[in-house]
Amino acid sequence: QLQFVESGGGLVQPGGSLRLSCAASGFTLDGYAIGWFRMAPGKEREGVSAISRYGYATIYAESVPGRFTISRDDAKSTVHLQMNNLTPEDTGVYYCAAGFVPILQDPREYHYWGQGTQVTVSS
Repeated sequence: QLQFVESGGGLVQPGGSLRLSCAASGFTLDGYAIGWFRMAPGKEREGVSAISRYGYATIYAESVPGRFTISRDDAKSTVHLQMNNLTPEDTGVYYCAAGFVPILQDPREYHYWGQGTQVTVSS
């Protein structure tokens, strides 16, 4: 069966780092664009980063320039999001999703979604 699982979330202090992972099973990942989205209480879902199929291109939200890095390892059907210099505003549930176009503005473009992993940035 198709499965898309996020991991790597947790509690970190401001300025700390986390590395999120998104592992796919039941389908081939290399042909899909992968996006990372997050939801914080009382806020709309926000696109964080995305990577094109085969890693040809990457995009990032304006809120995370120079702090987050997305990468993929198609041999392991896994996408990673390295998050550095985290702030409390980065707190939220992070979801990975697979689609056809690496965009952040419209999450409806993504076909498969994981269940999310909680990221909490707090002192």
